Amino acid sequence: MAFCISTAQLPFQKPSQITYIQDSYAAGGVIELTKNNRNTNLNESIGRVIYKDLVRIWDTKTRDLTDINTQFSFVINGLNQSWYGDGFTFFLSPNGSTIPSDAGGGNLGIYSNASEYQVVAIEFDTYRNGFEPASPRRHVGININSRVSNTTTNLTTTSNDQIYEGEALVTYSASTRNLSVFLRMDDDGNSSRFGERPDLSWNVDLREILPELVYVGFSASTGAGVELHQIRSWEFNSTLEIREVSEDGKKTGWIAGLVVCGAVFSAGIGGLVLFGLKRKRDRKRNEEGVAFDVEMDDEFEKGTGPKRFSYKELLLATRNFSEDGKLGEGGFGGVYKGFLGEMNMDVAVKRVSKGSKQGKKEYVSEVTTISRLRHRNLVQLLGWCHERGEFLLIYEFMPNGSLDSHLFNEKRLLGWAARYKIATGLASALLYLHEEWEQCVVHRDIKSSNVMLDSNFNAKLGDFGLARLVDHEHGLQTTVVAGTMGYLAPECVSTGKASKESDVYSFGVVALEIACGRRPVERKAEASKVMMVEWVWELYGRGMLLDAVDERLEKEFDEAQIERLMVLGLWCAHPDHNLRPSIKQVIGVLNLEAPLPILPSKMPVPMYFAPPMNLSFSYTSSDYATNSSRDRSQSSNTNQTTSSLGTSSSTSSAQALLTEAN
Repeated sequence: MAFCISTAQLPFQKPSQITYIQDSYAAGGVIELTKNNRNTNLNESIGRVIYKDLVRIWDTKTRDLTDINTQFSFVINGLNQSWYGDGFTFFLSPNGSTIPSDAGGGNLGIYSNASEYQVVAIEFDTYRNGFEPASPRRHVGININSRVSNTTTNLTTTSNDQIYEGEALVTYSASTRNLSVFLRMDDDGNSSRFGERPDLSWNVDLREILPELVYVGFSASTGAGVELHQIRSWEFNSTLEIREVSEDGKKTGWIAGLVVCGAVFSAGIGGLVLFGLKRKRDRKRNEEGVAFDVEMDDEFEKGTGPKRFSYKELLLATRNFSEDGKLGEGGFGGVYKGFLGEMNMDVAVKRVSKGSKQGKKEYVSEVTTISRLRHRNLVQLLGWCHERGEFLLIYEFMPNGSLDSHLFNEKRLLGWAARYKIATGLASALLYLHEEWEQCVVHRDIKSSNVMLDSNFNAKLGDFGLARLVDHEHGLQTTVVAGTMGYLAPECVSTGKASKESDVYSFGVVALEIACGRRPVERKAEASKVMMVEWVWELYGRGMLLDAVDERLEKEFDEAQIERLMVLGLWCAHPDHNLRPSIKQVIGVLNLEAPLPILPSKMPVPMYFAPPMNLSFSYTSSDYATNSSRDRSQSSNTNQTTSSLGTSSSTSSAQALLTEAN
């Protein structure tokens, strides 16, 4: 195993990178942690191997923690004994080479009979000792400064009930302080993948348990019972970046954190070969010989952050795109829940329907746009893949789904505090897109089904397939009307022009959805209530605004806040784009830093003009979806699309378009 700086790669591992202590040694392409069969006496054997240098797991100056990801394959062989023991550990400890004199037997080569330890270990224990009567007889455990496990799970055998052969993935998340263990046990060499959930997990702040520098490695022991302990491969990654601090305490810059690159002992070769961190690939052809779009690859990889995944990885993550894990279905494909074992995280995988040209365009647009954006209220794009004719996008998984699934589901109820937080979060995302990034990003498809909710119900705007980058000084002119009926600003339908103002219109509709708990268009409602914006504006003019509030809230809300959000929603949805607020004004109103406008008592009538003859339509009608809020319908027949003229009401115009859409 070797330390690499950043992403540097070395062609070979030197045996000197590993320190072998007491009975451990390398032979036949594996690490033997304790004595092997060729020794005459296997009893009371103790061995340990460690990486030769200390590993930094946290920084005392900045208190930053590292993420850890280590994977190893192992074999425990009971040698057909009637009883056998004792087991091995993977450990982190400041005590690397010194083995206590009483570390044999149940102390697994790492502990002593003393009551104090400074070690975090994952133990693979094959003999139940008297000091841990509650543990399964043979188990895997997480041990924190103790030889008694904090939590355990059964260690299962393969077809031979005395041979334990498999792989373990151990991860530690600096952000969640979660230490997790994933297991997969082989059966005659046929291995399954790691499960979607860890087999073991425990929350621990390593800063409270260990010093900043520790050794990493394995330990094992036998007692009166004997067995073999072999490590067949090992990868270890540590990601901490350490900020230099000068003598006066000022931070001066970043030093790339050390990365422990993976080493594998190749059975039958006996050599150590480095597992490169950067996956090799052939840009021109995939495994089936299908040509890649090389220019697309080059363009995607100019960005930072999102990575390229292989199709095989995503098949494993989604269990072959299992229907059981399907989160939704849209006009351009499905979204599936997956789990990436190496990253120890749930993900959402968007799979573009094969043969969808528009879907491919959205795929390219999304990767080239969202991959460059960084904001707490935007869904994070983790990666992408185009192989075998498939186009796949990988996002962080949002445990609480989309906003519409809460607003329009009788079995779920969002409280008012959560709703107002969601509105402010969405506004914050738009402020970043419109004003704070290097270019203005016009999203063009803001709607409640594209507002995702994390575990704390923070809003994260997603689905950038229709987004466009424009200069801050200029608007966006297009000959394709893109968006979702009910959220489209009037000028988008009549002129084909999308802008920051049309995004603000869509935000206003979502704000009203949040307050009213209803969709922007309800065909089954009475005539005066079909169009939400018109209905709410009428109540505003009559001084009865609160009559539109979601009845499910049962008056459990801040009256001043809900009135503010509803008036703001109407202001944003003003038919005249010149009279809508900027997103900065929206933020000011939500934060009580700016006053509300006095709107006309009657909703102004928008003036429409005949659309250009080459104007085509690409919109979605998710308001009427029965299976998913993301179902899409498309129309490109411009000759059959009717625009209202002169004093036509917005209701008749929208209804005409809805008839066309259906």
